[in-house]
Amino acid sequence: MVITVKFFASVREAVGASSESMALPAGVATVGALRQHLAARGEQWQQALSHPALRMACNQVMCDADTAIADGAEVAFFPPVTGG
Repeated sequence: MVITVKFFASVREAVGASSESMALPAGVATVGALRQHLAARGEQWQQALSHPALRMACNQVMCDADTAIADGAEVAFFPPVTGG
């Protein structure tokens, strides 16, 4: 399965990319598992994706870690929205 992963705001700045297309690794079937897989890439990835209030979306719909990922999905990670 091939998916698109998008990174926004401080997450994008920390990982140095706004998006990437990737083949979903075996055993990675949910948004939470993808988050863990990406965090294992190294320290900057771990820091960017470990924030407890990190927001996640699948196909432009807010989701939780248990959301299943289908072929062709778009998964996005971004920090909590702040106002002011």
